Amino acid sequence: MGIPLSPRSARVIDLETMRQRQLARRRLIRLAPELDGLEMVYRLASSPDTLYGMPLLAWGMREDGEVVGLVPWMEALTPCHRLDDPEHGSFVGYRDPETEELFEVAPEHKVFELEHAAAYFDYEETNQVTLIQQIPESQGTHALCMDGDDTPWQLKQVFGWRLYSDGAVEALLADERLVENTPILPGDPCLYPGHSRHRAVYFFQRQIANRIRREDPATLEALALMVMPETPTPG
Repeated sequence: MGIPLSPRSARVIDLETMRQRQLARRRLIRLAPELDGLEMVYRLASSPDTLYGMPLLAWGMREDGEVVGLVPWMEALTPCHRLDDPEHGSFVGYRDPETEELFEVAPEHKVFELEHAAAYFDYEETNQVTLIQQIPESQGTHALCMDGDDTPWQLKQVFGWRLYSDGAVEALLADERLVENTPILPGDPCLYPGHSRHRAVYFFQRQIANRIRREDPATLEALALMVMPETPTPG
């Protein structure tokens, strides 16, 4: 015999609404540049006994209060803990190269910095997506920009990063036709968010970008395999 149901109206659980709320709690609300040389450590499936280091660009605070390290990775400024690809890299932890200490969570001084900054810059929510924060690019990151199958790709320097109210982070690239002053700085009118003009944007560290610019055969071959089945002619 079944158990009688409560006379109260049953609550309909909207799974999509719950999913959107969980995603919102993981969105970034504040950035802090990493200026002391701390690194992300990762490993590749092809050499599991070897650890690789990559400088952190910034730290980000999410709406749920967690602070995560951020690196320009593939097509986005990516939280380190989301790197879980055996071929391209799996996150191991953070590292202080000066002390060689390996740790799994953000250091306390960065957590405190972001908590205080987020409390001070407490923006009102709006229905429209708005610009929350802008930080400079400090590592010489470059973006490989592609617009179409028959369009030459462009290799462009990243000059800064913008955080928007929906948690999205965009790289700032320069429209060379509009450059009036050098050096180019965040806030200059010649800058634009990468995905506002380009179909695809892939990020590379400075040394890899220089190999691409020199058209190093091995680098171009690896690039073709990673980002596109057919490589357009360099522009």
